[in-house]
Amino acid sequence: MPRFLSLSHLAGCLLAGLGLLSGAVGAQTIKIGLPIPLTGPYGAEAKDQARNAELAVKEFNTAGGLGGRQAELLVRDDKLNPGEAATRTLELLEKDGAHFIVGGLSAATQLSINNVTRQRKVVYISISQSDVINEASDASPYTFHEALNPHMTTQAVGRYVFKKGMRVAFLTADYAYGHEMTRGFTRVAREMGAEVVGEVKHPLGHQDYSAFLPRIQAMKPDVLIFNNFGNDNRIAIKQAGDFGMKKGMQFVTPILTYTARVAGGASTYEGVIGGTQYFWEIEDKTPSAKAFNTAFKAANENRYPSDYGAMAYSAVKSLLIAVKNAGSTQSEAVAAALSQLRYDTYKGPQYYRACDRQSVQSVLVIQSNSKEARDPSDVFQVLHVEPGSEKLLRSCQELGHKG
Repeated sequence: MPRFLSLSHLAGCLLAGLGLLSGAVGAQTIKIGLPIPLTGPYGAEAKDQARNAELAVKEFNTAGGLGGRQAELLVRDDKLNPGEAATRTLELLEKDGAHFIVGGLSAATQLSINNVTRQRKVVYISISQSDVINEASDASPYTFHEALNPHMTTQAVGRYVFKKGMRVAFLTADYAYGHEMTRGFTRVAREMGAEVVGEVKHPLGHQDYSAFLPRIQAMKPDVLIFNNFGNDNRIAIKQAGDFGMKKGMQFVTPILTYTARVAGGASTYEGVIGGTQYFWEIEDKTPSAKAFNTAFKAANENRYPSDYGAMAYSAVKSLLIAVKNAGSTQSEAVAAALSQLRYDTYKGPQYYRACDRQSVQSVLVIQSNSKEARDPSDVFQVLHVEPGSEKLLRSCQELGHKG
C-alpha cells in the first residue's frame, strides 16, 4: 500500500471533497414551510401552532438533525385566504426552497395549499379539520392529514352526547368546516335515534347573533350544536348564553379549543361539551403527553400547549422522524417513510391510514369547567377518550378510493 498519494490523485480527492462540501452546504438546511393564518379570526390558534412547530424543529436539531443537517421553520401568514395560501406556498417552494409544507387552518386554505404541493409532488401535512382533503379527488401520495377530521370528531362527540329521542339543532358557519360538521352530526344523530329539528346558518366572521337565536329557541332543542370556530364560536356561545338559552339546552361544539376558552372565559364556556385533539391533563396516563408538556413549558414560560398547537407539533415531529428514517429529504422517500410510520409524538399511538393518509388517533370528549382548578390551564374536564380506530373514519370506498 503506497504511503503517499500521487499529485493527480490528491488533486482528484481535493476536488471531490470540495464537491461534497459544496453539496453539503447547499443542502445543509432542511426547510419546512408553515403557511397559517397569523392574522384574522384564527390568529390565536395559528400563533400557537407556530410555537409548537418550532419546538419540534428545536428537538430535531438538538438531537443532531439528519447527519448534522439542521431543520428550519419558515412561517408565513396566509390570512385565512385560499389565494393567499396558494401564493405563500408557491413562494415557500420556489423562492425559499422549502422541502416540505405543513399548515393550513381552514378547509379552503388547506385545499389550495394541497393543489400546489400535489402538482409539484411535495410532501404536505395538513393541520386543520377537513373531510374533503381525505377524498380521492384531493388525495395524493404526498398529502397527509395529521388533524382530526370532522367525521371523526362528530362520531366521538355525537356518540357521547346523543340519546334516543333527543332534539338537536345546529348554529352553523356557512362554509366547508360548518357544513362538514353538520353532515357528520346529522349522520350520527340518525344512528343514535336523535332527531335533528333544524339548522340556522351564519356568515364567517359574524358579530351579532341576536337575529338567529330566537329561531333556534323556537325549535325547542335539547342540544344546540355550534358548528363554528375561533372568534365565531366564542361570540356565538356567549350571546346564546346571555340570551338565557343554556337553561333549557345542552351547548355542544365539535371542537372545544383552549384558545377560545381562555379568550371567552369561564362563564361563557361553562358546561359546554366538545371534542379535542389534545388536552394537557392526559399526561397523568400518557408518557408521551408528559414529555411533550414538559418540553413545551420549558420553552414557553411554563405555559401548557394547546390542542391546535399540539397537532402542529405532531405534524412536524412525525415529518422529521420520517426524514430520519428515510435518510433523505426526497419527497418520494419521505412520503414512503410517513406511510409506514407508527408514531407516538404526544398523546398515544398514531399512524397514517393507507388509502387517504389520515392519521388514525384518539378523540377526547371534554367539558369546560366553571373555574380554574389545580392549575390556571386546568380549564377542561376529560369526559371520555375515544380510542383511535378506523371505525371513526368514513370507509376508503365511501371516500372514492379504489381497492
